[in-house]
Amino acid sequence: MLLGKGDKVRNVIIPAQTWTELMILGKDSSPNDPVFEGRRKRAISQTEIRRIIQAAAERAGINKNVSPHWLRHSHATHAANRNVPLPLIQSTLGHTNVATTSTYLHARPNDSNSLYLPR
Repeated sequence: MLLGKGDKVRNVIIPAQTWTELMILGKDSSPNDPVFEGRRKRAISQTEIRRIIQAAAERAGINKNVSPHWLRHSHATHAANRNVPLPLIQSTLGHTNVATTSTYLHARPNDSNSLYLPR
């Protein structure tokens, strides 16, 4: 469980192997220690996380202004494209209202509602 925006509790499901690796990483730490530390042995700041994501995007050839929030939108869109039920996407993102979740979903560039009409 994590404490998210608005002090909402979030359940984050991760693969067992990832959990095991995190436990090995944190065997000498307390539960409130950061998972990822910067060079000064402190939690990575939001600014540094933004820089890391932007640098990764550039290495991947993505020439857009990406951010952690951009990744949330991408996650929601990819989940919807894979037919994940909207209430599950809503829960994963921690939204109280499904209308908020729907603002995260983006149309696919080559998609059109005309493709779904009977022929």
